[in-house]
Amino acid sequence: MKQALIASARRLPGVNMFEQGHGKLDLLRAYQILNSYKPQASLSPSYIDLTECPYMWPYCSQPIYYGGMPTIVNVTILNGMGVTGRIVDKPDWQPYLPQNGDNIEVAFSYSSVLWPWSGYLAISISVTKKAASWEGIAQGHVMITIASPAEESKNGAEQTSTVKLPIKVKIIPAPPRSKRILWDQYHNLRYPPGYFPRDNLRMKNDPLDWNGDHIHTNFRDMYQHLRSMGYFVEVLGSPFTCFDANQYGTLLMVDSEEEYFPEEVAKLRRDVDNGLSLIVFSDWYNTSVMRKVKFYDENTRQWWMPDTGGANIPALNELLSVWNMGFSDGLYEGDFTLASHDMYYASGCSIAKFPEDGIVITQTFKDQGLEVLKQETAVVENVPILGLYQIPAEGGGRIVLYGDSNCLDDSHRQKDCFWLLDALLQYTSYGVTPPSLSHSGNRQRPPSGAGSPTPERMEGNHLHRYSKVLEARLGGPEPRALPACPHLSWAKPQPLNETAPSNLWKHQKLLSIDLDKVVLPNFRSNRPQVRPLSPGESGAWDIPGGIMPGRYNQEVGQTIPVFAFLGAMVVLAFFVVQINKAKSRPKRRKPRVKRPQLMQQVHPPKTPSV
Repeated sequence: MKQALIASARRLPGVNMFEQGHGKLDLLRAYQILNSYKPQASLSPSYIDLTECPYMWPYCSQPIYYGGMPTIVNVTILNGMGVTGRIVDKPDWQPYLPQNGDNIEVAFSYSSVLWPWSGYLAISISVTKKAASWEGIAQGHVMITIASPAEESKNGAEQTSTVKLPIKVKIIPAPPRSKRILWDQYHNLRYPPGYFPRDNLRMKNDPLDWNGDHIHTNFRDMYQHLRSMGYFVEVLGSPFTCFDANQYGTLLMVDSEEEYFPEEVAKLRRDVDNGLSLIVFSDWYNTSVMRKVKFYDENTRQWWMPDTGGANIPALNELLSVWNMGFSDGLYEGDFTLASHDMYYASGCSIAKFPEDGIVITQTFKDQGLEVLKQETAVVENVPILGLYQIPAEGGGRIVLYGDSNCLDDSHRQKDCFWLLDALLQYTSYGVTPPSLSHSGNRQRPPSGAGSPTPERMEGNHLHRYSKVLEARLGGPEPRALPACPHLSWAKPQPLNETAPSNLWKHQKLLSIDLDKVVLPNFRSNRPQVRPLSPGESGAWDIPGGIMPGRYNQEVGQTIPVFAFLGAMVVLAFFVVQINKAKSRPKRRKPRVKRPQLMQQVHPPKTPSV
């Protein structure tokens, strides 16, 4: 049933596959497919085209190149032959030589057992070294054979089904280091099973930070802006020890809640000394406020206490301490103007210490921490919120700190700061200090950190339950052993000297079923007709001449009275049956009601007495 519904669905225009799935259901086509269906395996999606927009967004938003992080696509294997199954041998990678398929390499990870009725196939796609300076389209396909126990077989016989997964990608020459940005996803916690509070404390109706903090979810607008500015953004899903810093100009860390391995701290210091730049967008952290925003959960019947703040400031400070930098546990809010741009600081922190030869920008804000704790209002002047620093060593990188990430986040953003991100990237990638910041009237002497307390981790927090870095020990949480970096085993190619199909979407739906030749019932003509695809169009459906034009309107008008008459007959028959049932019942005899007889007692006449 699932295979038939997927194969017969009609794609909606202008919507990506993560929003619409396979599109609009077409029950008539699904019915016809089921009539001629033979047990088989199929794939969802049935092809991978990283050039097709908008259906394949975000894959289509950025071409691939040599040296970049592998692009990973997850494919679902649907097994209609039985509840259990397996992949025979290994998937085969067969590149098309006429379509330059030998310029890409693929690696597989898949289910050892397909149960129940399904499994997964993860495909990692990368560019070969020989295509480091090549540009063009590369195509190939993956062949997979699925085996399941045959029905009513007593000798262990199996039935098999072979499916083909076409792959199409766009390759460009490797961009320069200054144009490549690495987004740190490893230190952003996933959808939290624990209590990780919102970044903007004003948003009381949305208490949890549940959007994932990913460039394709709540940082999508920022990602699209960076792409429009010519930057190439890659996602780091592993520790800092697993990437080559010589490939990237800037490491972008936004709203990080995770801890850091000691090996990460040491490697990042070496990378920055060797030319990698770092941009950190932080958020609030205050243990008193964290205790204040606890709440009682009716489902678990427990008090929920935050395991960290909007960001993990104690962990960030340990990471930045090698450069004499750090954030405070202050909590500030307010509107301000920076470089003639209107800005809003939403529950951000301040910079507690910064190198003396750095650039620090300050503003005047409300003390939101005092407002949350005591419901009092106070204004604080010269709050350090932005810092820029050039590593003095030859060939060293640059570091930028900013105390609030809400201006980049789509969730509760009031005023974006994409212009500021552009200016900061000009500084980190090319060493160009924005004049609007270096000569700003809000520039102040960098804080030394003397006399200001260092933010500490909240006692009794349960961050280790959800952390990829910490684990519980008797004396308290401690870092785990550093995990091994992902290692991909590239599949051995089996080149084909043949031409790839021109339309991957129509290339394969279900085996043994040609959807173009499926004969539908006669009343199919009463439904809206599907127009053929135009060049460059992806599966749009339409009704010619408007929503219900011409003859279609007339036939619908003739059909409505028929259905109304049938409905009236059904209702009439129902009442007739009920009346007949009532008449056929024997009448119950009403019992006689006996009138109560009043017993009158005879009393002798009373005579007056004297």
